[in-house]
Amino acid sequence: MKNILFKSLEESGKILKEYMDKDFIIESKDIISNLVTEVDKRSESKIIEIIKTEYPTHNILSEEIGAINDVSDVKWIIDPIDGTINYAHGIPICCVSIGVEKAGEIIMGGIYNPFSGEIFFAEKGEGSYLNSKKIHVSEESVFEKSLLVTGFPYNTGNNPNKPVEVFSAIVNMDIPVRRLGSAALDICWTACGRFDGFWEYNLNAWDVAAGYLILTEAGGKVTDFKGGKYSVYNKEILATNGKIHSSILNIIQNIKK
Repeated sequence: MKNILFKSLEESGKILKEYMDKDFIIESKDIISNLVTEVDKRSESKIIEIIKTEYPTHNILSEEIGAINDVSDVKWIIDPIDGTINYAHGIPICCVSIGVEKAGEIIMGGIYNPFSGEIFFAEKGEGSYLNSKKIHVSEESVFEKSLLVTGFPYNTGNNPNKPVEVFSAIVNMDIPVRRLGSAALDICWTACGRFDGFWEYNLNAWDVAAGYLILTEAGGKVTDFKGGKYSVYNKEILATNGKIHSSILNIIQNIKK
């Protein structure tokens, strides 16, 4: 499966590079700021074609096409472009993300930004890699010295988790927080120590399946906003180096009260 995963990432990455800065169709989904492009659909079709050619009975869960359920206990969880708004505006902070789930457990994940040439990869029990180099989360244990990254949901104004209030509480502590626009890359950059922690709301399995495994295999910690066991089917995620996890968790929980 590893070879097919890499082939899928590389071939879909070629499509993203081919269409970047060209004219292509952009549409809105449920709300005007939730975009899908014809490149998302082309990337997705290529990935599914590659997977189904080799594994015709495997299940698929993909952002644009939804679920294709066959008879396998293996599911490929696909985001053909994570960071579509960035991509649609010519910003090269975006990626292809593919996770592989077997019998309910994420066993493999790959995330590829074709514009930086970075491929993040993890296999259950084998560690995480950036291209051919093994990666590990940061060692920062002082919350006030950390560098964080987050994203905002489309329903920011009425989200019960109060994302703006959480963000404000942290930046008012003079802690730098970035917002890049790609949850998958946010998690990967936390996995390799560029960031110390990441949190976000209203995500889907295709946003986080690959990144979840990459971060945990890199020594990081992932929970929901209650500090409980995480599932890629959760809508919320807190992913950190483990050392500052409780500090962010406390802020999220105290503001939600």
